[in-house]
Amino acid sequence: MAFVSLKTFLHPRYWYAWPVLALMLIMSWMPSRVLWVLGICLGSIASWFPTHNRRFAERNIELCFPNLTLLKRRLLIKRHFRLSGFAILSLGVSWFAPRWRIKRFVTMRGQQYLDEVLASGKKVIVLAPHFIGLDIGGFRLAADRDKKYVTMYRKSRNPLLEYLFHRRSRFGSIFVERMASLKPIIRAIRDGWIFYYLPDQDMGERASVFVPFFGIPTATVTLLSRLAESTNAAVLPCITRILPGGRGYELRLYPPLENFPTTDPMADTAHMNKEIEKWVREMPEQYLWFYRRFKTRPNNEPSLYE
Repeated sequence: MAFVSLKTFLHPRYWYAWPVLALMLIMSWMPSRVLWVLGICLGSIASWFPTHNRRFAERNIELCFPNLTLLKRRLLIKRHFRLSGFAILSLGVSWFAPRWRIKRFVTMRGQQYLDEVLASGKKVIVLAPHFIGLDIGGFRLAADRDKKYVTMYRKSRNPLLEYLFHRRSRFGSIFVERMASLKPIIRAIRDGWIFYYLPDQDMGERASVFVPFFGIPTATVTLLSRLAESTNAAVLPCITRILPGGRGYELRLYPPLENFPTTDPMADTAHMNKEIEKWVREMPEQYLWFYRRFKTRPNNEPSLYE
């Protein structure tokens, strides 16, 4: 699909998009505490319904935290849905708020690690696992005028979603469709662009190796190791967390991964999963549990979601 502009939605077939866009514009200017209250209410209501997303989240949490009692898993699901409601409403801020508002909405910590690596002359890959604040974290990084970012995304057949996805480039970021060639990504990193990488996706057995994630053999791509090796890039973990009480978000950059990459991409990928697991354990209510992370099974094993 080619780039979608606002003119696309002048066609009666797409008039449904205008109320959605208007609502997101309104939300982009709402005070954070108002978004918090509305989001918590929205998430609480959504948690009552037995949707596919709820079923996948329940199963993922059961697999990753088998020692939790049923009551504690249900409480975790409830917190997850409530925070997800706030994150959904925050998308209005991500996609339409001006640069200065995003900087106020998202507090940034650990920027010295990024500056130190750049000052040393090395290239940078920012490792951003799928926590529910992921989207606005990317906008906060891109809001700094002195740095350039490149990332990957998955095309949508829905024109409204495709238009909103392209809003992510409004601060000058470059987006590459994830099924395309890696050459533009490698070239951009070598040219000094910072790669905002979303690692924990199931790309199928042919594109993956199986390494542990919460003790479960999990299909994981080795792309991080290969890119870091081919571009001589340091890998800086980046976690965006929702702050309680409507105080917005905190984006925290961590020191570069040590001894990464090695000559063993599979060992590097296991290292990456271990790091992600550590952060998930720190704030399990904010990981994107809706995603079927364990969909692909080794050796044609039965599905974990049936």
